[in-house]
Amino acid sequence: MEEQLQPSEQPTGFTPVKRPNLLTILCILTFIGSGLNFVSSLFIGAFLNQFVPVAQDIAERFKLPGLDMITEGKPVFFFLTALLYAVTVGGAILMWKLRKNGFHIYTIAQILQILAPMYFYHLPSPSFIDMIISGTFILLYATNLKLMT
Repeated sequence: MEEQLQPSEQPTGFTPVKRPNLLTILCILTFIGSGLNFVSSLFIGAFLNQFVPVAQDIAERFKLPGLDMITEGKPVFFFLTALLYAVTVGGAILMWKLRKNGFHIYTIAQILQILAPMYFYHLPSPSFIDMIISGTFILLYATNLKLMT
């Protein structure tokens, strides 16, 4: 039978690492943003044929640019982005637990999320806004790498 150590009985030299507030905030923002994007990408991919007329109507009524990525998209693109958002959340969960491999998983998923539209829509360059947001999060997460194992 395993013995549980009480906090006062922890081995000497053992100090639990507290998650910094910045890392906590970044993870929560990632859980919310990537979690919602996971759900929306999954639903758009599953119901794309029903969603395209609605998106076209919204684009025409409100003169919104950018909805053409939805109306011209294929389900495989949305399922891939849903998978990448799920991987992003997984990386954030690992970083929440102060695991360094979560940072690497998160970073790779973010890079692939930036490159995916270029591949599927034959775009000449990545989205500047996506690069700024992803780059900022990656840099801020990187500041916490020294605390992760």
